[in-house]
Amino acid sequence: MEAAVVGTQTDVSRLETEREEILVKLENLRIDLRNMAEPSAEEADVDAYEREKTWALMQSLQRKLESIEHALESAKKGTYGLCENCGDRIDPARLEILPQATLCLKCQRQFERLNRRRY
Repeated sequence: MEAAVVGTQTDVSRLETEREEILVKLENLRIDLRNMAEPSAEEADVDAYEREKTWALMQSLQRKLESIEHALESAKKGTYGLCENCGDRIDPARLEILPQATLCLKCQRQFERLNRRRY
């Protein structure tokens, strides 16, 4: 049982570190967007492409940040490492790869199948 606690603390520390790294990346991207000069007519297409790319990256990082913060909140509640759907323990190997995971692999696959049908 104690090994699970140590692993959980390690996972939480990794989540906190990753959260801080994402916050820094987001701030740097915001600065980059603010510093983009008004493009000339020839540069307009390239600049629009770069802005879109930056916005897409920011949205992806924001979603990841939200999932990390959700996992950190689970750790505060004492439910970190438990599947939010079925209540089973999430495989430690899964948490090693994806520490912000809140669903076991079985429930994650089921969730993805249901979402594919909607679209």
